[in-house]
Amino acid sequence: MYRVSDTVRSTHNQDGAILLDVRQGQMFNLNFVGSRIFELLSNGAAQSEIVDEISRIFDLSRDLVENDVEEFLESLKKCHLVEEYESSVAV
Repeated sequence: MYRVSDTVRSTHNQDGAILLDVRQGQMFNLNFVGSRIFELLSNGAAQSEIVDEISRIFDLSRDLVENDVEEFLESLKKCHLVEEYESSVAV
């Protein structure tokens, strides 16, 4: 699972989002789809939930969306905007 880094601030509008990493002093621009993915991630959605939502919103095949979301999340990770972590599941 992924979570947004504590050093990232974001603002969203109808065109997309601007992300600011206060630690790195860098800004990133996201289009509408990237902004929606980032919002879902910020709200604690799992990758599979994000894929389902984007697929539903844009009426796209889940397979296509799954690959694109995975690539996008990996890009965010490389830029240190998100962190990967293991979710703990109580048994």
